[in-house]
Amino acid sequence: MSDEQAHETRGVSIQALATVDLAGEIEGMAGRQLRMRMVTMEPGGVFGPVHDHVGRPGVVYVLQGTITDHRDGVDTDYGPGVGWPEDRHTTHWLENKGTMTAVEISVDIV
Repeated sequence: MSDEQAHETRGVSIQALATVDLAGEIEGMAGRQLRMRMVTMEPGGVFGPVHDHVGRPGVVYVLQGTITDHRDGVDTDYGPGVGWPEDRHTTHWLENKGTMTAVEISVDIV
């Protein structure tokens, strides 16, 4: 398996929870939304491929389990609690290396 294939999404489900149209809320945000999603990762699940967050900043809160954030050659485990920031400097992929289903709440601007 190539490194690229290893980072393809598997064992992940995403549920849209809420959105707010930012056009009338903040000047210059026409066409943008504040979005909240629940991401569930099964044990061994991967949220990939490697991707960036240029133009799509966000924050994550881990409800249960542990999620590993792979970025810049560093692997950082998060859970439960405040997770990782996602800004224009973020290029990463995510993995659930644990034996328990991991659940996160992700809030971002799209």
